Amino acid sequence: MTLHTSAQSEPLLYWEDFREGEVREFGEMQVNHDDIVRFASEFDPQPFHLDDEAGRRSLFGGLVASGWHTVAMAMRMMCDGYLLHSASLGSPGIESLKWLRPVRPGDTLRVRMTVLEARPLKSKPDVGLTKSRTEVLNQAGEVVMEMHGMGMFRRRP
Repeated sequence: MTLHTSAQSEPLLYWEDFREGEVREFGEMQVNHDDIVRFASEFDPQPFHLDDEAGRRSLFGGLVASGWHTVAMAMRMMCDGYLLHSASLGSPGIESLKWLRPVRPGDTLRVRMTVLEARPLKSKPDVGLTKSRTEVLNQAGEVVMEMHGMGMFRRRP
């Protein structure tokens, strides 16, 4: 995983670089047993996220990552994949979030982002809005999480 400690002075990607229908794939993150337990201990301390035996007795049949942990891993891959290299202005929110399959220790996750809509903001002509579908896939190509949300980006000067 590439870590970025400071913002780039000149963005490589502006709103104009996100075209409707465009698909970007990026990231690769290994899901680690200890990270699952550490995240759950702090943020989602349900037994099937904390303990192997409790996970085996659960509906999941084994330890699984919190859905919120999956979101956090996706966010990290999105930052490294494009947000830290863009003129991102944040997001006004997400419309939907679905956890479709359990994420388990040893899984390798990646992200596929599809731009569904791109339009300039009427109220701020120097800002563009994108609507996208973000899918997190495991090593078998199965979609484990799907999110629909918006992003705001500066328009190219």
